[in-house]
Amino acid sequence: MARIRTIKPEAFVSESLAAVSLTAERTFFGLLTQADDQGRHRDHAAIIAGQLWVLRPEHTPADVEKDLAQLADAGLICRYKGPDDKRYLHIVTWRQHQKINRPSGSRLPACPHHDTPARTEPGVGAPAAGAGITEPAPLSHGALRGGSGQVHNPAVNPAPNEETAGQSDFTESSVRRQGGFSEGAVTPHGPDLGPRIMDLGDTPSGGASAPAPGTVSANQLIAEYAAACAHRPPGNVLGHLGREARKLLEEGIAPAHVRAGLALHRAKGLHPSMLPSLVHEAMNAAPTAPVVHRAWTNPADVEAAYGGDL
Repeated sequence: MARIRTIKPEAFVSESLAAVSLTAERTFFGLLTQADDQGRHRDHAAIIAGQLWVLRPEHTPADVEKDLAQLADAGLICRYKGPDDKRYLHIVTWRQHQKINRPSGSRLPACPHHDTPARTEPGVGAPAAGAGITEPAPLSHGALRGGSGQVHNPAVNPAPNEETAGQSDFTESSVRRQGGFSEGAVTPHGPDLGPRIMDLGDTPSGGASAPAPGTVSANQLIAEYAAACAHRPPGNVLGHLGREARKLLEEGIAPAHVRAGLALHRAKGLHPSMLPSLVHEAMNAAPTAPVVHRAWTNPADVEAAYGGDL
């Protein structure tokens, strides 16, 4: 679920954003609205294209993958693999520039390069002795650690001619004290309903997590399905189909049968939950008798063959 986020005026004069293409800049701004309350999102070009470029079909998931590569090279986002072998990303300067009122805990894995376990679930295990100490900003891409162990972080102490990745002239901190705790330790009112970002299941996740050669995964089947559609299906449809296809493959159904079932689904436009029935129809359809071609020969009895019509 998209959220209202903050874009500061200095973003439009940021040298980091100026170093990437206009489409990559738009993708970056769109990620601000789609990331969860900890600045994390699935690193999945097809999902991001469906969320941010749905009315611009000419900007394909392959183009979005190029945008993400530019943003990562510029140090605006960090891409990493979670313990579930799926790809994730987070916005590097998120905590410096986004103030979240009652943030939800993230269900997405923390970044091993920038996050600590304490940031994964706000409000859990808050220290009593250090309650009045605010959490320092994470190291951004390009931060250097000297031989004495001192950290040089361009996001906190930029050296001459250096800038914070993404938004160079920002000086406002996003940390607020509330009763001695940093804002990240505030839990939502009522039951914790978890983050408001939707995981669309095991849909294709880009080349970094491609299956081993010679195998066909649900990711590839759904990618083929989406590519064959005249218009890209909604993300919920692709996610549901991805989960159904993965279950069928785990049962030992041949990928060719699952592919045939997806072709029937695309032609009939049924609910994604009907995919198992369509696969059953495709794999157990009664074979039709082959058409045998016979060469023409003149009949031996012309009168019997034509009934006297000649």
